[in-house]
Amino acid sequence: MFEVRVEAEFSASHFLTHYHGKCERLHGHNYQVFAHARGETLNEGNMLLDFTVFKKALRQVCEQLDHRHLNEIPFFGEDPSAEKIAVYIFNGIKEILPDCPLVAVDVFETPTSRARYSV
Repeated sequence: MFEVRVEAEFSASHFLTHYHGKCERLHGHNYQVFAHARGETLNEGNMLLDFTVFKKALRQVCEQLDHRHLNEIPFFGEDPSAEKIAVYIFNGIKEILPDCPLVAVDVFETPTSRARYSV
């Protein structure tokens, strides 16, 4: 099995309406995002997926979120959690690259706090 990973980052603000603690107040993060693709076969260039193409798709989706207030994006509703951000990015990559063997997206709010969406 082959797996490739690309990464990107973005900065955004948010607050969590249904959370009771400091995250219910407006705050921001410098998010780090990893996208993982996995498959058993390589293409004619002996690659699972072209890093440049994969990274470009990830960055395109992250640019939609960069320097935004995430609560203003309808997809997230009142609670733009790291989990919801991961699903948003996963779906965005699949929209750009429908044949991508994408299996997971990790969203780090901090170096020690990560949410993953995977299939």
